[in-house]
Amino acid sequence: MADLKVKIGSLELKNPVLTASGTFGYGEEYADFIDLSQLGGFIVKGTTLHHREGNPYPRMVETPSGMLNAVGLQNHGVDYFINTIYPRIKDIDTQIIVNVSGSSIPDYVAVCEKLMPLEKINAVEINISCPNVKQGGMAFGTTCMGAESVVNAVRKAYSKTLIVKLSPNVTNIADIARAVEATGADAVSLVNTFLGMAINTETRKPYLSTITGGLSGACIRPIAVRMVWQVANVVKIPVVGLGGIMNGRDAIEFMLAGATAIQVGTANFIDPAITIKIIEYIENYMNRHNVTDIKELIGGVL
Repeated sequence: MADLKVKIGSLELKNPVLTASGTFGYGEEYADFIDLSQLGGFIVKGTTLHHREGNPYPRMVETPSGMLNAVGLQNHGVDYFINTIYPRIKDIDTQIIVNVSGSSIPDYVAVCEKLMPLEKINAVEINISCPNVKQGGMAFGTTCMGAESVVNAVRKAYSKTLIVKLSPNVTNIADIARAVEATGADAVSLVNTFLGMAINTETRKPYLSTITGGLSGACIRPIAVRMVWQVANVVKIPVVGLGGIMNGRDAIEFMLAGATAIQVGTANFIDPAITIKIIEYIENYMNRHNVTDIKELIGGVL
């Protein structure tokens, strides 16, 4: 029997398949399609200190082998999550991770402090890489100093597993990864979306209200795999890989590049049951290749 269990910091996952923030709502939206307890875990949509309306419409457009989004972290704020959402999802038998965003360092700290007492939330993913908000977000994740400042402050306030989501829109992502590892991150997740743009040639106007947005989907996968490989070779903490994972083969590719776990994002919009299919593929792959422990695959590229 193949052993699919992996560990991210102190967080134990029954398998390496997670969902990417912003593509899976609060999990309950997908409960009619899959058994959520079969997932290694799911990451809820970006949560901020206060209510955010997000960006004006239009804020999503399909592109070749991918999509651009500029949703802008629309959410009701951390107190709404704690009082309304958490009671509804806390008994799901899998790991629940909250993606945390902020416009300032005190915002990140305040959200994590509020989440700390929640018994069933044993990890946060700090988003320092969102390319479609005007304040904060990617601004913190594009320099070592900015990334360190956020992680250092959050680490002092949050003692559970701390994952830092890195931006691909940097000169050297390995430097940023080393910086957050040295400051106390338990793991890094990469990559977030690439900054992109699409123009309607008939109207000569950008498709998105914000002009630019975050590019995701299969088109970014080869670059994401390269970045995961680069980072996994310079840090000792676990790497969570994401970026264009559309099927089980893609998930295995990320793990061979060095990812301990993976996140499925855009593919959820195409097939709401894709995560379960990926778990099944991984198990079948391990059986076909006589791999008994999934940890044998991590960084197994020859």
